[in-house]
Amino acid sequence: MMDAFERFGLIINDHVVRTPVAIASMAGIVDARYVLDRKAHAGVAFMGGFAIDAPTLDAAQAIAAGGERKEFLYDNPVAALRAEIDQLKTCDVVTGINLRGSSPTSFAAIADSLGDDVVYEIDAHCRQAPMVAAGAGEYYLKNPGALVAVIKALKAKEVTVSVKMRAGVAANDRALVRMLWGAGADILHVDLMDTGIAKLRQIRNSCPLLIIANNSITTFDKMRDMLSHGADIVSLARQSDEHTLAGLDAAITRYADEEGWYNSPKQLCRGGDLRALAFCCMPVKECPLIPALSRIGLSKEEYVRLKLGAVKGTPLEGGPHTCFGSLAWCCKASSPCMFRDMTLAQAGIPKKEYMRRKHELSDIVMSRVFHDVPPDECC
Repeated sequence: MMDAFERFGLIINDHVVRTPVAIASMAGIVDARYVLDRKAHAGVAFMGGFAIDAPTLDAAQAIAAGGERKEFLYDNPVAALRAEIDQLKTCDVVTGINLRGSSPTSFAAIADSLGDDVVYEIDAHCRQAPMVAAGAGEYYLKNPGALVAVIKALKAKEVTVSVKMRAGVAANDRALVRMLWGAGADILHVDLMDTGIAKLRQIRNSCPLLIIANNSITTFDKMRDMLSHGADIVSLARQSDEHTLAGLDAAITRYADEEGWYNSPKQLCRGGDLRALAFCCMPVKECPLIPALSRIGLSKEEYVRLKLGAVKGTPLEGGPHTCFGSLAWCCKASSPCMFRDMTLAQAGIPKKEYMRRKHELSDIVMSRVFHDVPPDECC
């Protein structure tokens, strides 16, 4: 049986993530007790959202007074957060805290007080009017320079930073995520409720950050749809009951053990993201590969050299019976191909191992695609 790192290859804040299933924050609901009750089937959990300064604390009071939504209300944010974090110290769930603050100084002060044991998630997601008016939540998506300033303030404290955002709110999500990458963010936690798969693929193709996808993911089919279009992890909020989490955890673990690449993308010609370049053949005909290479500034010749160099000395180097003489150019294991399957059988390579090697090839290709952090001229 594989261990969690071999199975999923996920590390956050120097901790191995044992399952790509996360609990998303819900103000007034997701605290340490909520996480502990579900710890058996969650790899990551974001407690909160927590207001951390006077403007957002006042906004939380106003929201709670309305009676329609719960909020975490306290007099001392640092003490309250420390008490929640301490309860999860012996838990193997990677801990994050979703924070609502109105200035870089507020976030930096919390990081100074709490240290680097947790992931700091900037709440750029809340759409409640009092919170937006306080300069938090969706305010940041419409004022990305302010969001960049918060990221930089947290990264100056050498902590892991996640940004919780709602896709489709910013003027240009592609430009936004590249800006967040350039500012130093580590994780994008994306609510896709108003957009969907196409937006997720766009975000995946725009940055190399770890992506957590959120959008009523209650079945394995929905989970795989998110993973196959660019997500590394999926998160649940209102549907994060123990039964649903357990089902997703068991299903993705079984899939990973059987298939070898738990979040393998769809092939490029079937709507897959750029990770699917690992499955593309030589650029000898007009197909989605050609415009994809053009968009990322990779010539046909460089693409060929890159893939052949990446598989040299590996089981994917050979393949005399395949269409182009190497398994480097072969498609996904789930796609029928007698030549690929014959080659794998003769070489004694199980399909699970083939997909694992394709994952490694994809990582090399994507490293080339995102070999430079984008300039932060917008910051």
